[in-house]
Amino acid sequence: MTRSKQAGTPRPANRKRQLIDHSAQLFLQHGYPQVSMADIARAAGVTAPSLYRHFADKQALLYAAVLAGVDGLQAGTDTALAAADGDRHAFIASVCGSMARRQNASTLWRWTGTYLTPEQNREVVKGTRVALAQWADLLFTDRELLDWEQRQLVWTMLSVVGSLSVHRARLPAAQAVRELTAAAERLVELTPSLATDLRVPPPIDVPGDDRRTEILDAAAELFSARGYGPVTVDEIGAAVGITGPSVYKHFPSKAAILIEIGRRSGARLEVGVMAAYAAGSDDADRLALMVDSYVATITSIPDLSVSFNNASALSGDPSSRELIDIQRRYVMRWISLLTAIHGIGEAEAAVAVHAALSMVNDAVRVRRGVERPDFPAQMAYLMRGVLGLSPSPDQP
Repeated sequence: MTRSKQAGTPRPANRKRQLIDHSAQLFLQHGYPQVSMADIARAAGVTAPSLYRHFADKQALLYAAVLAGVDGLQAGTDTALAAADGDRHAFIASVCGSMARRQNASTLWRWTGTYLTPEQNREVVKGTRVALAQWADLLFTDRELLDWEQRQLVWTMLSVVGSLSVHRARLPAAQAVRELTAAAERLVELTPSLATDLRVPPPIDVPGDDRRTEILDAAAELFSARGYGPVTVDEIGAAVGITGPSVYKHFPSKAAILIEIGRRSGARLEVGVMAAYAAGSDDADRLALMVDSYVATITSIPDLSVSFNNASALSGDPSSRELIDIQRRYVMRWISLLTAIHGIGEAEAAVAVHAALSMVNDAVRVRRGVERPDFPAQMAYLMRGVLGLSPSPDQP
């Protein structure tokens, strides 16, 4: 055998970690259900059998990637603690910079936790809590906050520092991190127990005798609980007492159901916008009312969260463009108001807006605290604070 054949192609020092990194990027970019083991092998430049030598299946690879994110969160925490040397402001700036560079560390689990087992999710939460407890120890040493308030603040801060991964910041990286740091600074000054009731009208009950509405309601519940990919049309039909083929009499495909859920959620948000503009006394009050409306919508029905979380499943579908446009137009309403309120540019305002939206989106996605009756009011209070609004506006 010649020397070249003996030597062969050099093997990367840590092939397993490379596979984990490639899978995390693909899961975040395209959504877990849309990524195959073949996609991951191709991105990593290996054969499928080579990939299966390291991981039994895609779910095992997802769990490994999420755990790597937890390790990254702890590494970023350790780095920030060392750099801050006890200074809270320096710690926040360091954490925001570190998490901006390690986006998988604070993002992947919140988007894919539905596909992990309960035991795996418990392990992820356990590891995350260790790092966040260290955050709380430094951030709140000079504040008299209840334990639950500290936990809520650090969990929502995790969403804030990871929010750059959910949108394309139109700022240089250093400036985006500074804007993110300012939002996090505003957050940790808040006191969740001071939250006041939402200023939204009571929801209007819609009769459930329309079969299309029943199908949409059932599908939204199933997609919320298990994700879009694993749910079948037969299961949607069974949930409303009809067969799978009968569902096709009302919707041509499962994708069409998801698209209609997105349209329905967009219509509800527009109702909230119109109500805010009609009732708000000025731009700050209008944006505060839109915050309340958004929180009320996402915490009362699954449509909005389902549409947002499963958008990647519609990649390539012509109708997906419509849903993206609906979401972007809505977010731009927030950004436009915030630029007028604070006299800042759209790019700076976008960082704060996405940080605020990520807080409640993440909490609803992972079901963190959503069962508490005061959860909506507390989320709206924290979001208003992050946006630089009065966190507890006067009630009408």
